[in-house]
Amino acid sequence: MRYYMDLLRRCTLCPRECNVNRTDGEIGYCGETSDLRLARASLHMWEEPCISGIEGSGTVFFTGCSLKCIYCQNNIIANGAFGKNISLDRLVEIFFELKNKNAQNINLVTPTHFVPQIITAIDIAKKNGLDLPIVYNSSGYEKKETIKLLEGYIDVYLPDFKYFDETISKKYSNAHNYREIATKSLEEMVRQSGKPIFNENGMMIKGVIVRHLVLPGFVEDSKKIIEYLHSTFGNDIYISIMSQYTPLENAKKFPEIYRKLREDEYEEVVDYAISIGVENGFTQESESAEESFIPPFNYEGV
Repeated sequence: MRYYMDLLRRCTLCPRECNVNRTDGEIGYCGETSDLRLARASLHMWEEPCISGIEGSGTVFFTGCSLKCIYCQNNIIANGAFGKNISLDRLVEIFFELKNKNAQNINLVTPTHFVPQIITAIDIAKKNGLDLPIVYNSSGYEKKETIKLLEGYIDVYLPDFKYFDETISKKYSNAHNYREIATKSLEEMVRQSGKPIFNENGMMIKGVIVRHLVLPGFVEDSKKIIEYLHSTFGNDIYISIMSQYTPLENAKKFPEIYRKLREDEYEEVVDYAISIGVENGFTQESESAEESFIPPFNYEGV
């Protein structure tokens, strides 16, 4: 069993590299101390079909975030405003409670800043019989070194790849080096996972799905991302092109993105992906750009 608590004493788990002592109550860019905080743990039906299936994905939403996009649909938990402290033992219990609800997997949402605790929780859970695939669901803004710690623990990586142009990533996520960081960590995820593997029910049990949310007005940046992903990884990954951008109040000061994504913008990106030969992919219906697709954060299952 491994517990990397020392990594939290001068925390550099994420690319922000705050170097704060989170075990002593100090707070980094993520907004969190070393205390585990969750906002929700429940079955989620709206992930990609090979993640949710019919029964649902066992999502565990962690409070805090190391990226904090200005348009984040989960802003209430990303900014630390909503979250309940739990123990490590309680996290293990939650894994088994989700399994007992017939979850297809354990889906760790925004987990980066709690990687040390998560590794230990997975160790304990597997020792006690947990046999579900573990999904690492993140912003893509990950240190390669942190992803390396997860080798043997994560079965399916589900990262975002948000931006190609780093002036855009700087403006909306305060991350001038997003592309540089995301490409390196993604390479490590693919190295660990190998080619996608599915079970008899069509559920992914090993592999990488890269999500890209198309932003209004940034079709060309989306095309650059799709081209990079396909030319670099080919059919060794799946690409999920998402239309669910929702213009929430916190994005109001950026009028260029304070609108819904137009259908023609999304279709242009999808058509481009098809034109360059992307075969392993997922798309969304336009109805997904609704606030009803944002999970209610109410401490369910916590």
